[in-house]
Amino acid sequence: MAAVTVPLPKKKMSKQSRHETMLFYICIAPFIIGVLFFDFIPLAASFILSFTQWDVLSAPKFIGLQNYITAFTKDPNFPITLRVTFTYAFVAVPLSLASALMLAILLNEATRGISFFRTAFYLPAIVSSVAAAILWTWILNPAYGPIDGLLGLFHIKGPQWFTDPHFALWGLVMMAPWGVGGQMLIFLAGLKGIDKQLYEAAELDGAGRLNRFFKITLPMLSPTLFFNLVMAIIGALQSFDTAYVISTAHAGTLGGPAKSTLFYVLYLYNRAFAGFQMGYASALGWILFGIIMIITLLVLRSSNLWVFYEAERKH
Repeated sequence: MAAVTVPLPKKKMSKQSRHETMLFYICIAPFIIGVLFFDFIPLAASFILSFTQWDVLSAPKFIGLQNYITAFTKDPNFPITLRVTFTYAFVAVPLSLASALMLAILLNEATRGISFFRTAFYLPAIVSSVAAAILWTWILNPAYGPIDGLLGLFHIKGPQWFTDPHFALWGLVMMAPWGVGGQMLIFLAGLKGIDKQLYEAAELDGAGRLNRFFKITLPMLSPTLFFNLVMAIIGALQSFDTAYVISTAHAGTLGGPAKSTLFYVLYLYNRAFAGFQMGYASALGWILFGIIMIITLLVLRSSNLWVFYEAERKH
């Protein structure tokens, strides 16, 4: 005889369970509403507007893929923004990661005053980017800045930095390690998670400091390095605020002097809010999204070659 299954009656939620469920939805409602109205809806609107010609004052006019075609074939500033942005990212990202890792290693080995130094190194990360840009305009000031003053002690005439198109971008690169406090703390957390017995065993085998760093620290820290690398690339490709403040203060034009600091997002902002070309600016935004997505996927695919996880090592 075939077995007969009798469906179990559904249990009714108690009054306390209903109250907790309602309280849960009430607590997450601000987040859901915020994501919906400030993320998803603007994203959808910008995607639709990227296929239109819209000057904000009149109704959007559908033009298909013309904005994307214009960006890749007719806009002379588009390749300049890509060159400036990728040059900055190519140099600033490794410099920032190396600085953050070095500070984390120093803090990890410190025995006294670690709380003070951890706060001191992290503090620049929470300082306003505008304030940091103003501070660096003083540091790199050719007349009375400490950098050019230090070069003057060796009878070296310092560059004009932010007013010289050959050095303006490199001045911004020098600012990159300024706000690495967040990356430093993430590296420090990763270093704290490395088993000290590994270092003790390596030291007993005669491994030197550099050997222990490359054979133990870097492989064990590779997941943390991977996370910081992805976030640093995304942040560098979206650089805006420091270039905006410094270029307008020193060159008088966005991306100056001579477009040497014309970052991609800076150009997008200029086309949107100075040229009132919202449709074209939306297309630029989605092109940048595609670029970041492709680079992130490439880094993710490459992670199999250099990122090592604890679970994989146990197997």
